Amino acid sequence: MLQNLNATKKGFITGLLMVGLSLVFFYSKLPFESPVQYVIYLVYAGGIVWSILEYAKLADPSAKFGDYFLQGFKCFIVVTLLMVLFTFIFNKMHPEFKEEVAKAFREDMIKKGDKTPAEMDNNVEKMKDFYIAVLLAGAIFSYLIIGAVVTTAVSLVVKRRK
Repeated sequence: MLQNLNATKKGFITGLLMVGLSLVFFYSKLPFESPVQYVIYLVYAGGIVWSILEYAKLADPSAKFGDYFLQGFKCFIVVTLLMVLFTFIFNKMHPEFKEEVAKAFREDMIKKGDKTPAEMDNNVEKMKDFYIAVLLAGAIFSYLIIGAVVTTAVSLVVKRRK
């Protein structure tokens, strides 16, 4: 059943697994910076590998690197979209994250001691205004880079083996 899925559907399944794991980890009270978070990246890489290897089984022997890369791309672009959407919704549902970051940002400025209270207030408000945008940009960038690197590596290995 799972072998007949195209790369886009595999990306959707992979993204849903990643969202599910993110929620399990969050509600299990695991620290955000926990090494367990790498499991999510392993699932991400696994989805890309799955897409490329399944394609390779059926691919013509004359398939080029770009043909393999396209399969990984179709997977990782869907995962990226799902994870960015999840990041947006999850952070909108948890405004306390923005407040925690704002508090830490203010404390950091106090430690440095180079800002007036008015400047700190202004900087904190600007940070709050751009919080979601910066978070989403980071998610987009990181998922695209990781996806491209994994896709390139796997495509090169598969192409050389054929």
